Amino acid sequence: MLLIKASISKAWKLRRLKEFKLYTTHQPNLTDIVSTNIAISNYAKQSKLGVARQLFDQMPQRTAVSWNTMISSYSKHGKCSEALFLVHSMHRSRTKFTESTFSSVLSVCARLRRLQDGKLIHCLVLKSGSESFELVGSALLYSYASCFEIGEARRVFDLLVGRNEVLWSLMLVGYVNCKLMDDAMSLFAKMPRRDVIAWTTLISGLSKNGGSCGKAMEFFRLMMRSGEATPNEFTFDCVVRDCGRLRILSQGRAVHGLLMRCGLEYNPSIGGALVEFYCECEALDDAWRLCKGDVNPSLNALNSLIDGLMLMGRIEDAELVFKGMTEMNPVSYNLMIKGYAANCRIDDSKRLFEKMPCKTIFSSNTMISVYSRNGEIDKAFELFEETKNEKNPVTWNSMMSGYIHSGQPEEALKLYITMRRLSILQTRSTFSALFHACSCLGSLQQGQLLHGHLIKTPFESNVYVGTSLIDMYSKCGSIMEAQTSFESISSPNVPAWTALINGHAHHGLGSEAISLFNRMIEQGLAPNGATFVGVLCACSRTGMVDEGMKIFHSMERCYGVTPILEHYTCMVDLLGRSGRIREAEEFIKKMPLEADGVIWIALLSACWFWMDMEVGERVAEKMFSFDPQPISSFVILSNINAGLGRWREKMMLRKILRGFKVKKDPGCSWIELKNKVHVFSIEDRTHPYCDMIYATLEHLTANVNSIVHFDHVSIPITQSV
Repeated sequence: MLLIKASISKAWKLRRLKEFKLYTTHQPNLTDIVSTNIAISNYAKQSKLGVARQLFDQMPQRTAVSWNTMISSYSKHGKCSEALFLVHSMHRSRTKFTESTFSSVLSVCARLRRLQDGKLIHCLVLKSGSESFELVGSALLYSYASCFEIGEARRVFDLLVGRNEVLWSLMLVGYVNCKLMDDAMSLFAKMPRRDVIAWTTLISGLSKNGGSCGKAMEFFRLMMRSGEATPNEFTFDCVVRDCGRLRILSQGRAVHGLLMRCGLEYNPSIGGALVEFYCECEALDDAWRLCKGDVNPSLNALNSLIDGLMLMGRIEDAELVFKGMTEMNPVSYNLMIKGYAANCRIDDSKRLFEKMPCKTIFSSNTMISVYSRNGEIDKAFELFEETKNEKNPVTWNSMMSGYIHSGQPEEALKLYITMRRLSILQTRSTFSALFHACSCLGSLQQGQLLHGHLIKTPFESNVYVGTSLIDMYSKCGSIMEAQTSFESISSPNVPAWTALINGHAHHGLGSEAISLFNRMIEQGLAPNGATFVGVLCACSRTGMVDEGMKIFHSMERCYGVTPILEHYTCMVDLLGRSGRIREAEEFIKKMPLEADGVIWIALLSACWFWMDMEVGERVAEKMFSFDPQPISSFVILSNINAGLGRWREKMMLRKILRGFKVKKDPGCSWIELKNKVHVFSIEDRTHPYCDMIYATLEHLTANVNSIVHFDHVSIPITQSV
C-alpha cells in the first residue's frame, strides 16, 4: 500500500514538474508579447507608424491586444484604409474581436462612410453579444449616423438606450448632421439630462441650417432661463455669429455683456466671431475698439475687421489695421487684394500680390479673378498656366468665370472639357459658371448636355446651382425646363424663386409670375428688391397695372423693402405701356429720388408707342440734362414725327443724328447646329462658310421669284365595279 502511495506521489510530482517546466517555457513569450505591444503603442504615439508596423509584422505570436493597438494607432493617425485592412486580416487569423476592436473598426467605417463594412461588423457584434457594451453601442450608432443611415441609427438607439445614456447625445448629433432639425428638437425635449454639449449641439445645428438662426437664439434664451447648463465658448461662438447673420445689434451687445461677465471676451475662438458680428451689423467702430482693447488680438479677429472695413469702402482704415499687424497670413493678404480690386484699385492689388512673401494657391486664384475683371484676361491665363497643375477646382472655376466675364463663354466651355479629361473635381461653382456661359451663348443644347453631367453629381438639388440652371433655361427659351429645374431644388430660397419669376416675366407670362410670387409669400419667404423687379416687370409686360401698383405700394409697408430707381423705372414702364402717359409723368415728378436717364427713356419709348408728341418733346428736353448727345432721344423723336407725318421735323432730326456720326449696331440672328452657335447679321462675311451660304440663299431666292405654270389636265376617273 505504501509502495502504491509512493508511486502515485512520484507520478504527481513528475506531472507537476512537467507543468512547471511547460509554464516557465511559455511565460517568456507572453512577456515578449506584452513588451512588444507597449513598444508598438509608444512608437505610434510618436507618429512612427512604419516602425510600429514593422514590429507588429515581426511578432511570431499576436494577441487581440496586439491587433487592437495597431488598428487604433492607424485610426488615430487618419490611416483608415490600413486600419480596415488589418481588421480583415485579424478576422482571417481567427483572433476573437474584443470591445476595443469593435469600437475602433466602427469608428473607421464612420470616417470612411463605409456603410457595407459597418453592417458586416454589426453582424459580428450581434454574434459576439457585445452590443450592450457602452463603447460598442456608441460606435455602432455613430457609424450609422455618419453614413447618413439615420433609420438604422435610430433602431440601435431604441434598442440600447436603456443601458447606455451616451446614446442620447450621439443620436442628437446624428439628427443634426443629417439636418433633421425637427427630429433633433423632439429628441432634445425627451433627453433625461441635457448638458452643455447637448445644448450647444442643437444650437449649432440650428445656426448652420439656413433660416433657423432665429430658432437657435430661442434655444439659447431657453438655456439661460432653465439653468440646466452654463454656456461655454463654443455655445457663445454660435450665438454671436447668429446675431451677426440676423443683424440684431442689441441682442448681440447683450451676449457680448455675458461674455465679459464670463471672462471670455478676448478668448481667441470668440474674439473673431465678435468682430465679425459687429462688422456684419455695420458697427465697425465697435469692432475696431474691440481689437484695440485686446492686448494680443487674434489673427482671425483682425482679418474679420479688415474684411468688414473693405466691404464698407473704408480702405484707408483697412490699410492702417493691415500695416499694424505683427503677424499676417495669406488670408490677410487675400482680403486686402480683393478689397483693393473691389474698390477699383487694381494697381494696389497687383503690388500687394507681388510683395506676398509666400504666395498660395488661394492668392493666385484671387489674382486670376482680379486680372479677369480688369480686362487683363491674358495675364489671368498666364497665372492659370502656372497653377493649373495643382488641380485646385477653384483655380479652374476662376479662369472659367474670367472667360465668361471677358465675353468668351466658348473658351469657358472648352476649359471644362479639359477639366473633365484631367479628372479635376467639379464643384457647384463649376456648374453655376457653365450654365451662365450657356446663357450668354443662348445655347440650349449645351445647357442640356451640362445638365446631364450635373445629374451625376451631388449638386442637382443644390439651390445655388439650381438657380443658375433656372436662369439658363429661361434665357434659352425653355420655361418648362426652368420650372422642372426649380422643382428639383431641395429647399428653394429667395434667389431661386426670383429667377423663376424673372423667367416667366421675360416670357410674357405675367399671371404665372404673380402666382409664383404669391406662393413664395405663402411659404414664409420674404421677397427682396430683385424679386420685386421681376414681378413688376411681369406686370408691365402683360398690362396688369392695378396689380403692379398694389405690389409696388406693398413693398415698404408689408416687406420693408425701400424702392430704388430700378423699381420706379418698372412702374413708369408699366404706366407708359398701358397708355397712361400723363400719369407716368406725374409719377416721376412725385418720386422721392431724382430720376435718371433710364427712367426718362422708358417714358419716351411709351410716347413713341402711343404717338404722344407733347409729352415726348418735354421728356426729350429732360434727356439733354443727362447727355449732351442723347442719340436714343433723337431716334425716338424722329420715329414719332414720322408716325405723325411730320416729315420736315423728322428730316431735321435725322440731319442732327448724321452730325453725331453714330452707327447703329446691326441686329443679328443665330442658329445652334451640332452644339455650336452660328451668328448672322446683314452683309456679314465673317462666317467660314459664308460663300456657300450666300450661294444657297441666291438659289433659294431664284426659286421663290420664278413663276412656274402648270397645265390643268382633267383626268377621268373610272370606277370598276
